[in-house]
This record gives sequence, structure tokens and C-alpha cells, in this order.
Amino acid sequence: MANRQRRFFIVAGEQSGDVLGAGLIRALKKRYPQAVFEGVTGPRMREAGCETLADIEALSLFGISEVIGQIPRLLRLRRRLFAHVIDSAPDVFIGIDAPAFNTTLEMQLRARGMTTVHYVCPTAWAWRQGRTKNIRKAVDLLLAIFPFEEAFFRRFDIPVTFVGHPLANELPLHPDSMSARRALGLDTQRPLVGLLPGSRRSEVSRLGPIFIDTARWLRKRHPDVAFVAPMASPRVRELFAAQLENAGADLDIRLIDGRSREVMRAANVLLLASGTATLEALLAKTPMVVAYKLSPMNYAIAKVFNLIKTEHVSMPNLLAARALVPECLQQDARVDVIGPQVDRLLNSATARAAQTDAFDAIHAQLALDADERAAAAVAELLESRP
Repeated sequence: MANRQRRFFIVAGEQSGDVLGAGLIRALKKRYPQAVFEGVTGPRMREAGCETLADIEALSLFGISEVIGQIPRLLRLRRRLFAHVIDSAPDVFIGIDAPAFNTTLEMQLRARGMTTVHYVCPTAWAWRQGRTKNIRKAVDLLLAIFPFEEAFFRRFDIPVTFVGHPLANELPLHPDSMSARRALGLDTQRPLVGLLPGSRRSEVSRLGPIFIDTARWLRKRHPDVAFVAPMASPRVRELFAAQLENAGADLDIRLIDGRSREVMRAANVLLLASGTATLEALLAKTPMVVAYKLSPMNYAIAKVFNLIKTEHVSMPNLLAARALVPECLQQDARVDVIGPQVDRLLNSATARAAQTDAFDAIHAQLALDADERAAAAVAELLESRP
């Protein structure tokens, strides 16, 4: 069966899904050289040989208001994809992330007898666990990128395989901090704190002033400390620069467009918003303090409906299953809490090593060649089908 031409339809959401999709396509091509790939793609998937039915930007939406405004278009797109997949009859449909869009499509296709795979587990382990019922109906196989996800979804009788995280193979086990500083044109001698207040304006609007005030608090205790802040987009840079000006900050924070991974490697300590950046910081082996602050309305909703099901929110702590890095959340996201935590990491080699030693172990656990393992799991599923 491996020699027959296989057809794969892949729907990826956001740029991270484009990276995962491209790696999976290349790995599947080793097993099925004549395979045909098509779907919702980004530039990397297209470069890997996937024909485009729609661009990945069609699913790259943030915020409730933005999603609500696009619901009619998204429903039309999903109907078009469903009709095309039914007509073209690929051997397997693979949804990558974008669970709000893909899970419904997967359920519809699986109900018609199609083999379905979902790559990147929906975060039902963190909130809205009731989603597991639909996930069980939607997929023949779930591909997990974190080890704790496998045990969670098996509790709900969902077929799941842990494949590791591609980023853990992409980033070196032993990063070179000094070469990163030189590449960024930063002083190689001064202690350096990296500030990453978020990739979205809503995050930066809440965390930016707190991070700036924390930097001022630290400068009083460490006159030689330098600060650098990688900006995720021009809009984020504009907002953060305005916050600096409004604060009248008597300190120099160097703003850099993008290049967040280099900043992570270069810094002695990071202060960053909770999110995917915390995993990159872990793989960069840089000690960190994590902060986050929801809007008052979203925080009230989360509290009233008990939506958050995990003890920790940052990925290092979820992977370590303990309070490995400090989390300063909501009412604790303030200078008198954050400042001493960053100060402790700047002052104590023992405190830094307590984090980085654990980071090394987690990196090794995740570096399993996820592209190949994911392709192997998909191939095994396909070859088991009549």
C-alpha cells in the first residue's frame, strides 16, 4: 500500500501551523514520494509542495470581536473545504491547530467515513474540558506535541500519540549567548534583561507599563543593567514606545524589531508575558519570570465559570509539573512582586541554575524529531486502513 499514490488534505491555522505542516509534508514525502498534498497553506507549506486551496491568513484571527465579524466568511470557507474534500476524497484529512475551525470540519468529514488526524492538541486540559466529547468524535488520531497531553486525552478514550515539539529539534541544546549579543550589537559585559510584554496590542497595553516600571525598579538596584525589548510588530512597537514616553522613563530600553529568539539567547534574565514565548525562552535556556494580566471582564468570566483547570499557566511549569519559574498573574502582576523575582535571578547563580538545569532536561524530552514521528504515526494509521 505504501507504493500507491496517497492524497493528503491539510488545513493549517496561523504561522506556527505552517511550520508544522511543512515539516510533516517533507517527512511524509519520504514515505510516499508520489503523494499529492493540498489544503489551507502558508509559504512554508507551499514551498514543501502543498497546493493551495486557501491561504493560511484566512484563519489567522485574534480576539472575539475580530472572529465574530468574520464568522460568515469562515462558515463559507468551511463549507467550500468540506465540499472539496468530499469530492477529491483524500486518504486522510489533517487539521493543524485552529481547533475552533478544524474540529467541526473533522467531525463532519469523519461522519462521512473519512480518516482524520488533528496535529497539536486543543487546550482542553487547561479549560473547557467538555470539548473532549467533540474531539473524540472528530479524530481517528490526535498528535500531541507535549508529553502531559498524551495522558490527559487517553483518559477520554481519544487515540493520541506524543511526537515531540519540532522547535526542540530546531534550536540547539547549548545556545551561544555571546554570539547572540554580538549579532544584536549589544554589550557583551553588562547584565542584560530581556523584556517581552506580548505579541498583541491588548497584552502590551496591560503589561507594558508594568514592565517599564519594573525596569526602572531594577535599574535603581543594578545601575549597570541593560534592557532590550524585541517588538513583535510595528503596531506593538508604536504602543510600547508611546508607553515609554508617557512614563517619562529615565532609563534606556533598546527596542528591536523581531529577533526575539536572539534576544532570548542574549539575555541573562527574561521578563515575559505568558504564552508560546515561554517555551522558546525555555529552549533558549534563559532564566525567566512570567507575568500576565487578563482584562477585568475576561478575568471575572474565568473566575465565575471556573474556566482555568490547571495549577500553572506558563509552559515551563506545565512541562515541569511544578512551580519552576515564577508566575506573576493578575493582581500579582505588579512591580513589588515582579521586581524582587527578577532581582533574585540576576543576583543568584543558584537560582538561575535551578531553572536552566530543568530546561535542559525538558528540551531533551521534547527533541524527538517530531516531523518524522508525526509522519510515522500518520503512515501507521493509513496502512492499518482497508
